[in-house]
Amino acid sequence: MLRHVIPIGRLFGISIDLDYSWFLIVGLLAWLLAVSYYPAEFRGWTPGEYWAMGVITAVMLFVSVLMHELAHSVVAQHFGIEVPRITLFLFGGVSQIATEPPDAKTEFWIAVVGPLTSLALAAFCWEVEPLVAGSQPLYALAKYLAIINLVLAIFNLIPGAPLDGGRVLRAILWRVSRNQHRATMITALTGRFFGFLLIFYGLWRMLTGDFAGGIWIAFIGWFLESAASAQTHQEALKYQLGGHIVADAMQRNIAEVHSDATLQALAEQTGLPSNGRPVVVTTPQGAIGVVTLDRIRSVPSDAWPATMAVQVMTPLQSMKTIAPNAILWSALERMGRNGADQIPVVDGNGIVGMLSREDILHYLGVLQSFQGWNGRRR
Repeated sequence: MLRHVIPIGRLFGISIDLDYSWFLIVGLLAWLLAVSYYPAEFRGWTPGEYWAMGVITAVMLFVSVLMHELAHSVVAQHFGIEVPRITLFLFGGVSQIATEPPDAKTEFWIAVVGPLTSLALAAFCWEVEPLVAGSQPLYALAKYLAIINLVLAIFNLIPGAPLDGGRVLRAILWRVSRNQHRATMITALTGRFFGFLLIFYGLWRMLTGDFAGGIWIAFIGWFLESAASAQTHQEALKYQLGGHIVADAMQRNIAEVHSDATLQALAEQTGLPSNGRPVVVTTPQGAIGVVTLDRIRSVPSDAWPATMAVQVMTPLQSMKTIAPNAILWSALERMGRNGADQIPVVDGNGIVGMLSREDILHYLGVLQSFQGWNGRRR
């Protein structure tokens, strides 16, 4: 799968990536600082100094964002939750936390440490200001970072998903009500409310003369509302799939070929199924890998009689798999994290089925049809 990110390193075992949109926002922010903020606050600099400070400040802002996200990630790791990567992008940064927190207490601490880190950075920069007052550029940088980290902390404490304040609110509601689903739906709705509020406020600013500031506020509101709406749909899907396992939705009828079969024999035996499902390669001891349609097509057809299936297969031990008794929602999450459209279902040493996104959607449709029929019956 094509990833629109650039890996820049690892910290605490976590990959740090830059989304392509990061360059857009850093460039825009550097430009605004160089032509607007710094000339208004600090007169007498050369154009080169304004631009240099604009670029340095924009980069340091994202260093602050990275520290904010690292705080979330390190606390998640402390509670035994895997964090594969942090991605910096247009709207700041996001930690890819592999699984949901197991309880409200864990959720609370993972969420609240981000704004606390931003507040600590603001306080640090505030204390540094008088120490660097003799150097105007350093003073300017410390002053801006103190203000922006304070704003970042306050904004993230808005009590609506997907912001940290929404996660804190969800943890509190979860602890009080003992109902994670209800707590998630409430915070998603509050997130949508604050998103619409920012959109209308941004439009009002545009109509009263501050077009640039207004459109940026409205854009942030749109992003917040969209993310909260997506969380609402995701939680509804999770709730509908709750209690159902992979074995309920997986496809059990999977094509198999022996490891010594050629691609020509594979094509003749399986007919290269148009559903795109991989063919399992087996030995007397069990499955050893799968051959996908894309891998078959990567080999010229005139070479199929001399190419063994085992030569182009993906070994089972290098694949992400799932057990048939795993929760169906966890399978969907795993496919999302790995960018996979389907995943082998393994029980012991054998592949007992394949699960695809299409299978999950089909099963969800069956569930919804049954629920609708049952409701009409009552």
